[in-house]
Amino acid sequence: MGVVTTRTMHLDSLVGLARRRVPRPPSPVRLGVPAGMTAPLGCDAVAVPEAFARAMTARLPRMGCVYADEAHWWWLVPSDSDVALEWPAPARYTAGAVVLDARRAPDLIHCPDGSVPYTPPIPLYLALCRVTGTTPAWSTTRA
Repeated sequence: MGVVTTRTMHLDSLVGLARRRVPRPPSPVRLGVPAGMTAPLGCDAVAVPEAFARAMTARLPRMGCVYADEAHWWWLVPSDSDVALEWPAPARYTAGAVVLDARRAPDLIHCPDGSVPYTPPIPLYLALCRVTGTTPAWSTTRA
């Protein structure tokens, strides 16, 4: 009979194997301001699924920087554009224009003429309400 050898693994080795096998979540990506533009009011972003986003573009009088991947479009808006606004689902408002679940940085698909990257938040909010069939929050009656 042949010699049987056993290989023992230490706990450190097992932990190392486990870490290599578990996929890490993607790192957050910050949407940048294109060269030559400034963001004097800071930047946040509003993410909308592509189907809604395409319908919204015809309703916007002016668009700022818009980024897109295969599922969502992100509009850059001034910081704190969520104050007193409840952005309707399925939109997601992200402070700091951070995309948490991106596998890669979204592509810039629209860049306005001018020096600021913003889409005006109120027209963007109203266009989103329109395509989602949501009544704007300030239009609802409160008891």
